[in-house]
Amino acid sequence: MILRTFQDLRLSPSVVSAIDELNFSEPTPIQQKAIPLLKAGCDVIGQAQTGTGKTAAFGIPLAERISENNDTQALILTPTRELALQVANELKKITKYRNVHIEAIFGGQPIVPQMKALNRGVQVVVGTPGRILDHIKRKTLVTAKVEMVVIDEADEMLDMGFIQDIELILKQMPAKRQTMLFSATLQNDIKRLAKRYMDDPTTVSVTRGNETASTVDQVFYRTFEAHKLEALTRIIESKHIEVAIVFCRTKKGVSTLAKSLNEKGYKAEELHGDLTQPQRLQVMKAFREKRVRLLIATDIAARGIDVAHVTHVVNYDIPED
Repeated sequence: MILRTFQDLRLSPSVVSAIDELNFSEPTPIQQKAIPLLKAGCDVIGQAQTGTGKTAAFGIPLAERISENNDTQALILTPTRELALQVANELKKITKYRNVHIEAIFGGQPIVPQMKALNRGVQVVVGTPGRILDHIKRKTLVTAKVEMVVIDEADEMLDMGFIQDIELILKQMPAKRQTMLFSATLQNDIKRLAKRYMDDPTTVSVTRGNETASTVDQVFYRTFEAHKLEALTRIIESKHIEVAIVFCRTKKGVSTLAKSLNEKGYKAEELHGDLTQPQRLQVMKAFREKRVRLLIATDIAARGIDVAHVTHVVNYDIPED
């Protein structure tokens, strides 16, 4: 079954009302392919790039299936804090008219408030593997009633070294469950993970190689390492860049570039894994409010950034993939 419109799904009135408020006009390709399978209870491997509507692809079936008792019934694993918050916020919008509690749980925050929230009853938990595993070990996150597990941005999590944590978490899940895995790429270690922990999954793909969005113009500039800063500042001025994200490979590179740009009079802030969670939230708030012109970030730290007014993205260093 290929989903052409959301009406084809015969969704519950509460979910339909929430979708209407989100102005979802028609499903994206990944939603067309994944939602019918997920509603039917199948395990699904979804291959799609960030920004293709993956959250709603698993969020809509999840909203239909979750009951309103206090048991934790769905667990969603994400590679970064920012993505955990973004996914949780999106799910809250989809479940707006249902009595469902969703909690984002990640490191860098005090653990006691998270424990209290889980004790009150949370139907959907979204979090990073390390902190999720910590709560499972403390028995503050009870997984006996979990029916759905989502592994989001699987390739990024494996690149970040979360494979062992993910496997430990999956081993704690009930054998009878629905598992969904979303990834931009499907390298061998992801296939091995799926074979070991998923039940005859169906693979759906909406990506072809390194395809980029048709609305994005791609440009590259040749320069020497010693001239990169000067080249960047010329580009900022000549292209009349108002708000941009600039990616560097390392935390040190981010800090060095942010300092150099500020010394030249540009309002720049840095975002990387060494910042505390309050610092990261403060930086993102300033960026969303356009009080910061340039956000200098590592690619991993930037997972989950969703800022509509960004006009330019610059890879100051060549991306690793």
